[in-house]
Amino acid sequence: MKIVLLDGYTVNPGDLSWEKIKELGEFTYYDRTGKDREEIIKRIGDNDIVITNKTPIDSKTLDACPSIKYIALLSTGYNVVDVMKAREKGIPVSNIPTYGTDSVAQYAIALLLELCHHIGHHGEEVRKGRWENTIDWCFWDYPLIELSGKTIGIFGFGRIGKRTAEIAKALNMRVIVSGSDDRAYIDGEGWSHVRKKELFENSDVISLHAPLNENTKNIINSETISLMKDGVLIINTARGGLIDEEALASALESGKVGGLGADVVSTEPIEPSNPLLKAKNCIITPHMAWGAKEARERIISTTLSNIKAFMTGKPENLVN
Repeated sequence: MKIVLLDGYTVNPGDLSWEKIKELGEFTYYDRTGKDREEIIKRIGDNDIVITNKTPIDSKTLDACPSIKYIALLSTGYNVVDVMKAREKGIPVSNIPTYGTDSVAQYAIALLLELCHHIGHHGEEVRKGRWENTIDWCFWDYPLIELSGKTIGIFGFGRIGKRTAEIAKALNMRVIVSGSDDRAYIDGEGWSHVRKKELFENSDVISLHAPLNENTKNIINSETISLMKDGVLIINTARGGLIDEEALASALESGKVGGLGADVVSTEPIEPSNPLLKAKNCIITPHMAWGAKEARERIISTTLSNIKAFMTGKPENLVN
């Protein structure tokens, strides 16, 4: 079979290998493919299997590429593919259901710890010579926050949310969890399930791990922020669309929200007009929480397994 990989660079910038996938057929590789439909159609050409990460494959592209027999996503999210149209055409689409649980949970806690201590900032100040020139034996520019005994609210309690809760428990935090459907849950080991209003009202830290859908879009907004404790810290390693960025920027400026650690924003790459860029106590990183080498290795190995399963007539991890 003929296989084309449309945008492999972010998953493998050169430290991993595509060799085992290359062995499955005639293989064409591109580092990046833009969003221009004509270019996408040309690159897909007469290939049977299309591998994509963020390159969109919409209904018109599917109509223009009758050779496509299978689409393999290098991601968990599958909104870049018109999966219903693919289903109509009998084209199975597979994703990577889990690969970054440990990496993203670790990163969420890293963002939280950075908000609590601003380690990067203080390290840079030392290198600038500020410590050697201070009249005191130490200094800090931000309030230092101890997490032990504080309450973290995990909104979205899938694999990553659960792993984040486990790490928070190791920091001696009280953990409460909730989801978008607002039903009351049975308590788990080490955490309490609450309704989302209770989570917003009682959390010292809120960590977002929910998918983006019509029930969760802008779940952090002026109304829900008004319910929160003064000085609450918010962490977002899920999707930027969970947050009304104008409302949150205003709350950061007023001090109602004490800090934001975000690895995602509503439009990516971030636009210069994004209000969070000018907000106080706001750390933004470029959607990199998923990118540990170990996690990217899992993406490639699962993609290999997905393609092999399709070739044997038993496709796995289908999203349509």
